[in-house]
Amino acid sequence: MRITGDITIEELIARYPASVRFLLQKGIRCLECGEPIWGTLADAARERGYDEAGIERLVRELNEWLSEGPIAGQPRKR
Repeated sequence: MRITGDITIEELIARYPASVRFLLQKGIRCLECGEPIWGTLADAARERGYDEAGIERLVRELNEWLSEGPIAGQPRKR
């Protein structure tokens, strides 16, 4: 699954729990009281000051991290 800026934080974390670590490293808080925040990845990035080019870069880096990084893109097993 290729991630886009339109994915909700809830869906992203449900599919790729390790993405929380990536987002925190990028300054994006995605959990509050142990629950995913509301909104999309792009919304959360905008709240942290990312412009559209920054959001595109963030999404690209997240996709690379999920496919090549420490979790190698493995979604949560159901």
